[in-house]
Amino acid sequence: MTTASMLQPPTEDTHAHQALALIAQHRLLTTTQIHHMLTPDTPPRKIHKVLVPLREQGLTDQTALGKSGLQAHFLTPTGHQTVNDWPELRGRAPAPIPSPAAASLRAAHTLTGVRAHLAFLTEARTRGDEYHPLDWVPEVTHRLPDTAGEDRLIADAVLHYTATRPRRLQYRAFVEIDRATMSSERLARKLITYARFHDYTPQPAGRRGTVADQAAMLAWQRTYPRFPRLLFILTGAPRPTLAHRITDLRHMAATHNLVRQLAAHVPLGAAILEDIETHGPHAKVWTPLAGNAEPRGWTEL
Repeated sequence: MTTASMLQPPTEDTHAHQALALIAQHRLLTTTQIHHMLTPDTPPRKIHKVLVPLREQGLTDQTALGKSGLQAHFLTPTGHQTVNDWPELRGRAPAPIPSPAAASLRAAHTLTGVRAHLAFLTEARTRGDEYHPLDWVPEVTHRLPDTAGEDRLIADAVLHYTATRPRRLQYRAFVEIDRATMSSERLARKLITYARFHDYTPQPAGRRGTVADQAAMLAWQRTYPRFPRLLFILTGAPRPTLAHRITDLRHMAATHNLVRQLAAHVPLGAAILEDIETHGPHAKVWTPLAGNAEPRGWTEL
């Protein structure tokens, strides 16, 4: 006998749907990374049964990563068109990657960010916290006042994490990935950009806002209930070099007036990627950028 429940449409997305959504959001993913996000409890070979048809249908393409033999998957223009109006990707419209060569050129930075994301994902699963593969949102853009030659802030990622024990707490964080490809000074200057965004109050044209108006119109409050903490994740250089870069971040937080004000209200921290991967993000591997430099977990900054 047919029951009412048997007549209901399915509510779970297929693995193919989920894989396309993951590739769309993260822009570039290796097979291993997709397996870890999507089907970590199944044999790795089974993820190929999901990915191969997507490529055969012209929805995805792939690029070789150097001499490693690894392949990274990205969406074709047809794939982008397919996922463009999916609810889980609403508001996320990064430009398509035009070719395997273009994908290869952006692979190092993109896939390093995914490594950090997977460290959070692995630990969340172990702890029973709520953090899912789409809770790491790369390349989030925010408008800034047109001063100092900049008019926007682009966070490498924004993560949304809910801890369930000992009590339920929601966390948000801006994440900056540093592969030691820019000067330490340029890295530290990112703190100034975040401090500007923290204080940015857009004003209606032709109107001089009151103090009450300004308190109600802070730009970040249109998106976040609380200003996200700021996490710097460093890799790509010997440990002493990375330690010096963290020291320079702390110096900026201590000496720049605007950044010092940011640090008084927003948790700021830095950690080495390999430490996060080895010990987990909740381990005492994060150096606060203000105050006592004693290492702690990222939620304790």
